[in-house]
Amino acid sequence: MTRVAYLFPGQGSQYVGMGQALFQAHPQAQAVFSQADAALGFSLTRVCFEGPEEVLTDTVNAQPAILTVSVAALEAMKAAGLDARPDFVAGHSMGEFSALVAAGSLPFRDALYLVRERGRLMKLAGERSRGGMAAVIGLDVDKLVTVCNKVRHETGGVVQIANDNCPGQTVISGDVPSLALAMKQAEAAGARKVVPLAVSIGAHTPLMAVVAEEFAVAVDAAPIADAAIPLVANVSARPISRAADLCAELKAQLTSPVRWTDSMHYLVAHGVTRVIEVGPRDVLAGLMKRIERQVERLNFGDTAIAAVA
Repeated sequence: MTRVAYLFPGQGSQYVGMGQALFQAHPQAQAVFSQADAALGFSLTRVCFEGPEEVLTDTVNAQPAILTVSVAALEAMKAAGLDARPDFVAGHSMGEFSALVAAGSLPFRDALYLVRERGRLMKLAGERSRGGMAAVIGLDVDKLVTVCNKVRHETGGVVQIANDNCPGQTVISGDVPSLALAMKQAEAAGARKVVPLAVSIGAHTPLMAVVAEEFAVAVDAAPIADAAIPLVANVSARPISRAADLCAELKAQLTSPVRWTDSMHYLVAHGVTRVIEVGPRDVLAGLMKRIERQVERLNFGDTAIAAVA
């Protein structure tokens, strides 16, 4: 029997024009975009379709935009008869909010408010405690953990794994001086490439703790219910479905690493043979190819389910 997981992308998958084909082809997708515009009080639809890019990539817009396109794609799948109840859902970082909508745990409108607030607070944290992120290619994650531990000992600062995306592709995050030193030491340890990302926040590190309490208040106020489909959580790489556990997860992942590789290994170990990435681009399907090549990888972010090579 085929076991299926739906995967939902996080920030970084946005692009100008995303969701436009869905909007034109599916009234159900149009309804999702209209609901987002009404809830947020401005035309998120126009930002998705027309940009400009610097407005779309602003974290306060990128997070609700990706959520909206992902939910629009999900509703279009349902309307087209392409949706079958998955065995698991998972979302990369803010993609967990899309996953909770899919799992029946969080209404779309409330998810919009939460990710908009999350984006605002993350941006505020970056202004209070300036940080950065860098992609490290071709270095074993255990060696990179050792590098980060050594740098923290030397600087007394903050730097750690932010996203363990797949073997050979890891993102580190931290304060500016510690991150710069970790980048140099990662190269010295044998990394094939170290690429600074165009962000000024240290996401998924203790640098986000300055806004964690305020975000926790927003999470507690949201009508999060038990999930009808288990969510494989970023923080633990294990399935959770109780409302209390889901709330704790959303709070904890703000300052904790995204254990994506371990999450995908969990899915494979529990019989998942097909993943469908629901939302813009096919980044997560591509990561699965690096994690477990034999898993069938599909994407629905436009108007039809397509295989990902």
